[in-house]
Amino acid sequence: MLACTGVVQAQVKVVTGARVHTLDPARPLVEAMAWDEHGRILTIGDASDLLARYPGAKSIDATGKTVIPGLIDAHGHVMGLGYALMRADLVDAADKAEVIARLRAFEMSLPPGAWLLGGGWDQNDWPGKAFPTAEDLDEAFPDRPVWLERVDGHAGWGNSAALRAVAAKASRPLDGDWQPEGGRIERVAGKPTGVFIDAAMSLVNDIVPAPDAAYRRQALEKATQAAVRHGLTGVHDMGVSREDLALMRQFADEGRLPLRIDAYADGDSGALADLCSAGLYRHAGGRLQMRGVKLYADGALGSRGAALLEDYSDDPGNRGLLVTEPAALEAAMRKARGCHVQVATHAIGDRGNRLVLDAYTRALGDAAKTDHRWRIEHAQVVAPAEFPRFAALGVIASMQPTHATSDMPWAQDRLGPTRIKGAYAWQRLQASGAKLALGSDFPVESVDPRRGLHAAVTRQDGHDAPAGGWMPDQRLSAAEALRGFTADAAWAAHDEAEVGKLAPGLRADFVILDEDPLAVPGEQLDALHVRSTWVDGKPVYEAK
Repeated sequence: MLACTGVVQAQVKVVTGARVHTLDPARPLVEAMAWDEHGRILTIGDASDLLARYPGAKSIDATGKTVIPGLIDAHGHVMGLGYALMRADLVDAADKAEVIARLRAFEMSLPPGAWLLGGGWDQNDWPGKAFPTAEDLDEAFPDRPVWLERVDGHAGWGNSAALRAVAAKASRPLDGDWQPEGGRIERVAGKPTGVFIDAAMSLVNDIVPAPDAAYRRQALEKATQAAVRHGLTGVHDMGVSREDLALMRQFADEGRLPLRIDAYADGDSGALADLCSAGLYRHAGGRLQMRGVKLYADGALGSRGAALLEDYSDDPGNRGLLVTEPAALEAAMRKARGCHVQVATHAIGDRGNRLVLDAYTRALGDAAKTDHRWRIEHAQVVAPAEFPRFAALGVIASMQPTHATSDMPWAQDRLGPTRIKGAYAWQRLQASGAKLALGSDFPVESVDPRRGLHAAVTRQDGHDAPAGGWMPDQRLSAAEALRGFTADAAWAAHDEAEVGKLAPGLRADFVILDEDPLAVPGEQLDALHVRSTWVDGKPVYEAK
């Protein structure tokens, strides 16, 4: 290590008195870390050695605390989180009556005539578990259009006023037996019930008034602040439009991005065209980049839109939906490969996962043996024969631990006792040689990564149920879970030379916790206390 001048030493910072889990196998546990004025780690080691080496450095005393690398969510939706924080919150509503009550309270803040927007409902949590209808909303909201996204974002529920607004602008009547490609309009006797699944949601989304610039800026601000408050220093943002990337670029230019965003283009759209014409994007400040594209194969399990090889166990005759026509999906993969763009594809059902693995095999060709790091997002239900194909193709399984604990009350109803063994199968995939990256899919799930660590290690919900965990043989160790949210997530986005570990030369992105996540019981991981979150060696969140 070269000696520092007095001027530079005064700009060096050293965190001391802590357990520092570096996630670097060469030196996994130290007690101090020093970084320079640019936010690059200079060295790690014993506190006495570092303070002697940098006598003029500013010392941050973390006695009794634990330092870990900054947590990275490998699958989130930043603008979606911002919008969710600005609409009616229906998460964990116990029934339709509670939904109505929350909507009535939220409506008080709206001007006359404005759409009432909300999200987070889940019919699986309600008595009967049946999809709701427009009539359920009509008595409370006879005139104001209401549009409510399901918790997974793969279905929407509107009232009759919303249906009338759609009908007034639709190119064909909503009645009948026709279905939009990649989606489904729920109907009874040929009449729409008010629920639209996957691509059918665009019939409503396209007529909801678009948010203005001020609203969008507020959404991005709320989302990024929520992320760093929970210890996130990075997010892989899945499905970013050209317009949203431009907004994020404005924030980065203004120094208002408190964390790193790895943006993935929203399918075969304008953002991917920009990557192909102008090259992969990276902001000079190092906190924003777009080098990948997010594609969709199928829908979601909760709304029975995930594409299955056999019928849903609780809905004979239904095998789910392919959101993107297979030829178009493979064409987008080939286009991305030609532009040197990393591909991440949403696949939840076993048919969806098989389809993506088959398409990757053809699209990659000889490049399957290169360091391409293509990904399957969710990899939620996988047929036994497909497990070895992930490692053979070099495909990353990007998975979300809280999906398992949210879905466990009804997942076996959908899949039956045999198929469920290939669902949420973290250890089976890992044992087959596949690399995992962990995230949350916020706002579908909470943005709080501590809940993901808890779910990964315990396979239990927030009330520590069921005892012993659901399908406990698929639990991850605390070290595996932490790695999934740090070093492995960084690797999945080609960021391992910058973040994911605490080692000389890497960025000083870290979190200071009151507790040691590798020492506390798994049931306590969702109660870890975040004292501060640091990006580029500067605090972006400090607890009061």
